[in-house]
Amino acid sequence: MNRNLFLKEMRRNSVTLIVWTIIITVLIVLTMSVYRTFMDNQSKIVAMLSIIPKGALQFKGISNYNDLLSVLGFYSVNNIIYMMVLGSIYAIVLSSNILLKEEYNKTAEYLFTRPLTRSEIFISKLAVLLINVFLLNFITALAGFICIEIVRQGPFIIGAYLILSMYTLLLNLLFASIGVFISTLIKRAKPITTFSIGLVLILYFIYTVSKITESASKIGYLSPFRFANVNAISPDYTLDLWRLVYFIGLSLLLTTLSYRIYKRKDIYT
Repeated sequence: MNRNLFLKEMRRNSVTLIVWTIIITVLIVLTMSVYRTFMDNQSKIVAMLSIIPKGALQFKGISNYNDLLSVLGFYSVNNIIYMMVLGSIYAIVLSSNILLKEEYNKTAEYLFTRPLTRSEIFISKLAVLLINVFLLNFITALAGFICIEIVRQGPFIIGAYLILSMYTLLLNLLFASIGVFISTLIKRAKPITTFSIGLVLILYFIYTVSKITESASKIGYLSPFRFANVNAISPDYTLDLWRLVYFIGLSLLLTTLSYRIYKRKDIYT
């Protein structure tokens, strides 16, 4: 890893990290701030939810009204769209552009006039990507934990919260590896932000459709969201080994393939 390139990339991407972190944190804070109001009016709200079609609730991630009565259940139901979807969009947008940026900005020649190998460039930028995704997850998870501590009206299992946060991190890292892999396949460098965002949204849509429609349940396995267990209030909630193998194994495979392709790829300056 090249230290100068690493620091340059950290500075270059710092503003984006700060903006995304603030946006997700604010959304979490606003959502959790209504928990006590919800509990004070739970009978009215649950009655209102009962008239909403079951499919619409499942699309939101609500499979049981009682899930919302637990502070951890309320958090996981309402914040999956923030932590998992927005976090994954951030990860894939950053990763899909971090290797291509010099090419489509016509500054790739600058890198290759320096005493840098392709391995150093790839590893330096990969380190920046991993640190940024980790920082986003750490800060937003910490914000979520503080919010839960402030609004909770009873005990909650901290271990379950940490496991939920770990699933979010693993999902974001997988999308980061997908973004890197896609970027190495691009023949002519160009921003692929729209495509990357669309991919996350399509995969999330596939996941939600598989939950809503029983006949389409099997297509959910096409989406990484299917493998992130968000049922944090389940008594047997845990970080399943097979899920861990899925996320880490697929992420490592895509990253390794990306590295091999990048070392042989034609770089346009």
